[in-house]
Amino acid sequence: MKKYLYITLVLLVVACKQKEKPANHKLQIVTTTTMITDLVKNIGGDKIEVKGLMGAGVDPHLYKASEGDVGKLFNADVIIYNGIHLEGKLEEVFEKMRHQNKKTIAVADAIDKNTLIASEYFASNYDPHIWFDITNWEIITKYLMHQLSALDTKNAAFYKENGEAYLRKLATLKITISEMINPLPVEKRILVTAHDAFNYFGKAFQFNVVGLQGLSTATEAGVKDVQKMAAFIMEKNVNAIFVESSVPKRTVEALQEAVKSKGFQIEIGGTLFSDALGDSGTIEGTYIGMYKHNVKTIISSLQK
Repeated sequence: MKKYLYITLVLLVVACKQKEKPANHKLQIVTTTTMITDLVKNIGGDKIEVKGLMGAGVDPHLYKASEGDVGKLFNADVIIYNGIHLEGKLEEVFEKMRHQNKKTIAVADAIDKNTLIASEYFASNYDPHIWFDITNWEIITKYLMHQLSALDTKNAAFYKENGEAYLRKLATLKITISEMINPLPVEKRILVTAHDAFNYFGKAFQFNVVGLQGLSTATEAGVKDVQKMAAFIMEKNVNAIFVESSVPKRTVEALQEAVKSKGFQIEIGGTLFSDALGDSGTIEGTYIGMYKHNVKTIISSLQK
């Protein structure tokens, strides 16, 4: 109740500060995750202004809105977020924005629910890490291309051109990733990470994906989880496990020690980008660059 009142008060303050929009006003967009920010920038180019709430290394499962965030959201023309309860702690804020007649777009609405991976660990009952299936990202690209065109009709042709150019890049990415993965035998395609962010990737490329913390990082892995995973690693003869940029690495390091204590050697194969891209301005700071980095890191460790 106190939190809801706080958000309401912040909205009232921001509303009082709002100014009339100029004639040359660009579409003001606020995005949540870095993956969505990158996609919207690719489609919108210089015809829009994008403010991403979350930066590199930020975990959307645990992210809470600050007063500054609420101000950005209120002043936006449109809010674009993942949905399927990925940004669980922002749901109340999004609900309040909708009550203020703010345009909100959940990119997950573009995906046929029959193709989603079921999960009892989220309020939505679905795994929200949809961006790791490149086909999903193609569908979402088309969806946002049409959404932006409807919101800003004078630049519709520009959004269409950019969106189609990006779709061609995604099609090339699919081929590249398949070529990288194909030489790795299916029996070696076991991906052990901090949490289950990679199930869509696993489904698309025949990987058995297992995570210490399940689908949400809000749940800490316990001693029994570590011991159970250690036994799995030894049984399957897995030779590498991976940390994630947006998840503390202590649980994976604890897993490595648990495996080593039983006389089995296991290495940390590298850092994967799961719920956030890399730093802005780097190759890993883009969706395509992140995907290539992840697969290169996985393959180089698992094929040893």
